[in-house]
Amino acid sequence: MNRISNELNKIVNRSLDRHVRLAVTGLSRAGKTAFITSLINQLLHVSTNARLPMFSAVRDGHLLGAKRVPQLDLHVPKFGYDEGMQSILSTPPAWPEPTRDVSQTRLALRYKPQKGALKLFQDTATLYLDIIDYPGEWLLDLPLLDLDFLAWSKQQSQVLKGKRLELATDWLALTESFDPFAPADEKQIEQISAAFTAYLHQCKAEGGLHWVQPGRFVLPGELAGAPVLQFFPLLWDQKYPEKQLLDADENTNIGMLRSRYKYYQQHVVKAFYNDHFSKFDRQIILVDCLQPLNAGPESFNDMRQALDQLMQSFKYGRSSLLRRLFSPRIDKVLFAATKADHITPEQHPNLVGLLQQLVNEAWQTASFEGIKMDCVSLASIQATEPGFVTHQGQQVPALRGSDMAGNPQTLFPGEVPKRLPNEAFWQQHSFDFINFRPLPQQSDEPLPHIRMDKALEYLLGDKLQ
Repeated sequence: MNRISNELNKIVNRSLDRHVRLAVTGLSRAGKTAFITSLINQLLHVSTNARLPMFSAVRDGHLLGAKRVPQLDLHVPKFGYDEGMQSILSTPPAWPEPTRDVSQTRLALRYKPQKGALKLFQDTATLYLDIIDYPGEWLLDLPLLDLDFLAWSKQQSQVLKGKRLELATDWLALTESFDPFAPADEKQIEQISAAFTAYLHQCKAEGGLHWVQPGRFVLPGELAGAPVLQFFPLLWDQKYPEKQLLDADENTNIGMLRSRYKYYQQHVVKAFYNDHFSKFDRQIILVDCLQPLNAGPESFNDMRQALDQLMQSFKYGRSSLLRRLFSPRIDKVLFAATKADHITPEQHPNLVGLLQQLVNEAWQTASFEGIKMDCVSLASIQATEPGFVTHQGQQVPALRGSDMAGNPQTLFPGEVPKRLPNEAFWQQHSFDFINFRPLPQQSDEPLPHIRMDKALEYLLGDKLQ
């Protein structure tokens, strides 16, 4: 009888969805590492002192426990959870170091099935959760698959204005002596590519800009120093007929640029999609709306453009058994406005409203395809506590915490617009969304958070029933 029961269990296990690949992405400084660290930490505490009232599997006692187990993808670097917790628990506490490449971790979640075939055959079951962290900048490259070298060059030329044009001075100066039809000069191409790469880094670090292509130029991972990352857009300004550029020999300068761009398309961008992105089941996209509000309209609008590019890259479709086994597609997407603890609580609805406006077009497309989509504001690891200050004789909301230098701060950082800001808004409002360091923590306590339980419920709740 036991043998028959065991065989039935195996059949049930093979036929049911017992594995979730959760992709975590976001543009730089959105808080991916902090989110994954917190997510793991919250799940590891479910059997003791979890603080996840919105996560039904924990609230109702169905989720019995979680543990870290060895990942199956041995060629993918392991996510640095221990190192992240060491930073958070240090004195003074510090944020985890951001990851620069794809990383992964696997959790086994033990739970009591509540319905379906599993409940008939098993008292307990295990859901394996693979969490994959990868830079959002890499996804910005996926649209390159639809652009040849000259089309991409035109696109890059069109965005060279405002801050970008100012930051591109050194790169543009080097391109003035570049002859696309001269014999391929690898040294010159390497030199100009280095200036172009420096320009992209400046766009991110100094300009507060988010839309950078190619993404691997700023986060190269294992490709650092490789010739595949040594090319740049050709800004010919109608100096040469386009047909002449298209017909140029492969041994010319433009021929080398063209071939490296094509190699990047096929062996970097397409390979990433095949190896990682096409295998994800669920996706959370982290968005820091506060830093672009601080930086001004150009930075904010650039973030909008980057998010639009991200949305165009996703291939959604309902998961079925065949698709789970052979060609998984994302069936649930969660957009999360991070750093909700950097604004006062009454501003949280505005933050969600702003995020909904930012992703409205993608939301409409997903709804048409029948894909589930939601927005939430959260703080993966809470760094402030709400309070009040007296202003003009009245008590007004404020935040209490320490800035990155350790100085105590009590302040009202500003109001978050609930809709996309127009020109008049920028003239009337100013913001002071400073960065706070994490609150001091105890090693045996789950990390404090805001709405991580709501995110977990959306992403995993239906899988633990």
